[in-house]
Amino acid sequence: MCADTPDYKDTLNLPKTDFPMRAGLPKREPGWLERWNEIGVYDRLREEAGDRPPFTLHDGPPYANGHLHIGHALNKTIKDMIVRSHQMMGHDARYIPGWDCHGLPIEWKIEEQYRKKGKNKDEVPVIDFRQECRSFAEGWIGVQRDEFKRLGITGNWADPYLTMDFHAERVIAEEFQKFLMNGTLYQGSKPVMWSPVEETALAEAEVEYHDKESFTIWVKFPVTEFRLPEADVSDEEMSDEEREGIAAAKAEARDALVGAKVVIWTTTPWTIPSNKAVVFGESFSYGLYEVTGTPEECWANVGERFILADKLAAQTFAKARLEEGQWRRVRDVTSAQLAGLTLQHPLAGVEGANGEWDDARDFRAADFVTDEEGTGFVHCAPSHGMEEYELYRGLGMLDRVITYNVMDDGSFREDLPFFGGTRILKANGKEGDANKAVIDKLVEVGGLLARGKIKHSYPHSWRSKAPVIFRNTPQWFAAIDRPVGDGQDQNGKTIRERALTCIDQVKWTPKTGRNRLHSMMEGRPDWVLSRQRAWGVPLTCFVKKGARPTEPDFLLRDEKVNARILEAFEAEGADAWYKDGAKERFLGNDYDASEWVQVFDILDVWFDSGSTHAFVLRDRPDGTKDGIADVYMEGTDQHRGWFHSSLLQSVGTTGRAPYRNVVTHGFTLDEKGNKMSKSLGNTIVPEEVVKQYGADILRLWVAQADYTADQRIGPEILKGTADSYRRLRNTLRFMLGALAHFEEGDRVAREEMPELEQWVLHRLAELDEVVREGYRAFDFQHVFQQVFQFCTVDLSAYYFDIRKDALYCDGDTERRRAARTVMDLLFHRLTTWLAPVLVFTMEEVWLERFPGEQSSIHLQDMPETPADWRDPALSEKWQMVRRARRAVTAALEVQRSEKVIGASLEAAPVVHVEDEAMLAALKTVNFADLCITSDISLTGDPAPQEAFRLPEVENVGVVFERAEGQKCQRCWKILPDVGTHSHPDTCARCDEALG
Repeated sequence: MCADTPDYKDTLNLPKTDFPMRAGLPKREPGWLERWNEIGVYDRLREEAGDRPPFTLHDGPPYANGHLHIGHALNKTIKDMIVRSHQMMGHDARYIPGWDCHGLPIEWKIEEQYRKKGKNKDEVPVIDFRQECRSFAEGWIGVQRDEFKRLGITGNWADPYLTMDFHAERVIAEEFQKFLMNGTLYQGSKPVMWSPVEETALAEAEVEYHDKESFTIWVKFPVTEFRLPEADVSDEEMSDEEREGIAAAKAEARDALVGAKVVIWTTTPWTIPSNKAVVFGESFSYGLYEVTGTPEECWANVGERFILADKLAAQTFAKARLEEGQWRRVRDVTSAQLAGLTLQHPLAGVEGANGEWDDARDFRAADFVTDEEGTGFVHCAPSHGMEEYELYRGLGMLDRVITYNVMDDGSFREDLPFFGGTRILKANGKEGDANKAVIDKLVEVGGLLARGKIKHSYPHSWRSKAPVIFRNTPQWFAAIDRPVGDGQDQNGKTIRERALTCIDQVKWTPKTGRNRLHSMMEGRPDWVLSRQRAWGVPLTCFVKKGARPTEPDFLLRDEKVNARILEAFEAEGADAWYKDGAKERFLGNDYDASEWVQVFDILDVWFDSGSTHAFVLRDRPDGTKDGIADVYMEGTDQHRGWFHSSLLQSVGTTGRAPYRNVVTHGFTLDEKGNKMSKSLGNTIVPEEVVKQYGADILRLWVAQADYTADQRIGPEILKGTADSYRRLRNTLRFMLGALAHFEEGDRVAREEMPELEQWVLHRLAELDEVVREGYRAFDFQHVFQQVFQFCTVDLSAYYFDIRKDALYCDGDTERRRAARTVMDLLFHRLTTWLAPVLVFTMEEVWLERFPGEQSSIHLQDMPETPADWRDPALSEKWQMVRRARRAVTAALEVQRSEKVIGASLEAAPVVHVEDEAMLAALKTVNFADLCITSDISLTGDPAPQEAFRLPEVENVGVVFERAEGQKCQRCWKILPDVGTHSHPDTCARCDEALG
């Protein structure tokens, strides 16, 4: 530029915005939270809802016990995106956060505090203890509420639901009473999963499976008698020879089998003292085997005979350290012969046993025996195994086979010979001394053939992480196959029938969730409702003193009694059940209190959370008219948890499901796909991510992940997320700069816009449909991918790149006003489309344009997009234009990399287009402007050999030529007319712009 050439920089329409390149989210986000609270965004949306259709996501309550982990952040962010997106699509989208407040984890924490102080829980009045649990929960609710709000989660935080609120406790009791009154509640004594450490029954949802090393033993049960079944023909019809033959066969079998041992295999030696039977497989092949030789260390003796399934004999003897040649098969043993055997417990007649095991063991066929492992025989302790329990219940023999040898803490009853007081597990969940005591005693009396250890998947309490046992205890159940006496039979007569029917009335995301829950419902047992703890809602019922559970008057069913209980709970909470005189108060003058026993078990917390639809959706003014939620959304583990219990509870009391949609997310893993654990040091704490990056980055990670599968997170993944955020932020910043001082008078109608702008509007119309469909389907990953690609590829790398020249250098032209109009339309759509994901950033962007005390992006809806913006023919034309442009820009990039040119404006390429339709399309647009060159020549002539070709763009060849003329000192285009106008060193366009 000559010394006397003016500096035209100040004459350009350069972007003007205070929107910073660096977000500074960790410091700035709390300010927006305060602002939303001050202007009451959530409440204003409710107040201004008018006749908007309601949309309710019902919150699966997190447990009020400890700081949030990354799974909480994922869960609540997905919920928030669902709520916000539906609000901005025209719904009155309500979200009532809630907390699960009762149950063992909190009770366990208070007990831990007691133990540290040397305090005995049993000496503390139960109401005082419950108050300490309540205070503990209240403290953590406050902590978690602040942590959730920091993530930008919207909702009715001022009035959440708590399962320990008095009204909630009243409704939970009321829902329980419906089971009491409709005939599905019963008391039974059956094996349930029991935690000796926590001293309570557990539901399947409270159990997780981990590998455990267990003792495994092969035990000898001596045969003491043999009776061959009577012949099919009468004695009179037999010949003397036939009678003699049968007698000889009986004698031969008796001599062979009496004194032999049936061998069982078990991984729970502690159940041997509770053995009541042995069962076999009726269709298996069994044999009698004799030991012919033994090594030095062996618990088998030469001449000892064992009955085993033939398929498993060799491996059983190998476990007993017997080699081939040290045992032989003597004879077949038929199922009829097995059925004639009488077995004795290995501890029968042992000195000091006091006759505990002297009764003969029952011995019969059962269909749950397999010949895949073990010995072909299964030892039965029906108090500790569900299959054995079901077998003997079906036979009507439970009174003969149920034992009560194991106490609440997993110890054997004190008076049990040899083993009294020994424990299956120690108080810390480690292996106790019971298994060893049983094994040692069996070795001592010669009852053991072999022993070993096995590693297998075994149920553990998810709270204490300690193994559980199966233990027969009196518990309260909801019968899921008994007809429900409420007359609501539209979906089935039983709880199971209703649940299976309702599952197919629900939309599942992903669809595999349906099959998962359906299979669980098909095979699940009756619902164990009772827990032997103190902190929760009690089973508000009374039983007749001295009556059997099977008798009709065992349970008191009286609506007046129920009503008195509910009235007290509403006013005083569930503590009313534990106050002095509670029984007399509730029974009133209608019953003699001395004839009734008050039940003090508490309800399973899954019944609490499963009942939330009643006191949240049904009872609250911001609930739903029909008591049904539009969406339940939780992790995949809730197919056996909250989704499951909510369905059971709802179909048992209302006959239908409490939800229309069920959305499921996977688990969160580290970057290598490993489960997070403190011991591995690979945990990602939401608070730390927020401190380093800001909550919007964490939210963006959620939006970019396929939450329906397991997701990975870690430092490198978060860096990538932050990079995507920066690219998106730059797009928004450019738009803000270009829209400085934009006014309604600047707006241009679509039909007056250049085709390029009309094409952008077409893309907006296409994308609007994609975004809405994606949000309605809860597919945030697809929504964000499409919007992000549009911003970075269609806008930043294409439209914005092309229109920079017109925006900066044009005067008040139609083209510039059209571009700014499109920018405004883009602004309103991009900010509302992205607001459910990037709640803080979109607020910042919005306020940059529309500041004001009451202004907020979260008070806006997604703008409706006119249908006539769609123009498929125009889109097809501009796809051709864009393909040709790619070939030109690629050709220029070669020249730039070889340093032939420094910028594309130095070029005026010749473009050979051998496709007639494409050439015709290119001649109708300013192709030089689109390619950001100073000039361009279009020809239909075949491209010369030296022309640049892009393989994916057929029929286009580009020959590089330099632009001719001088460089305009304002727009930097090289044009022949520069220097011929009134303003020095400018082109005609810039000269006109300068006036």
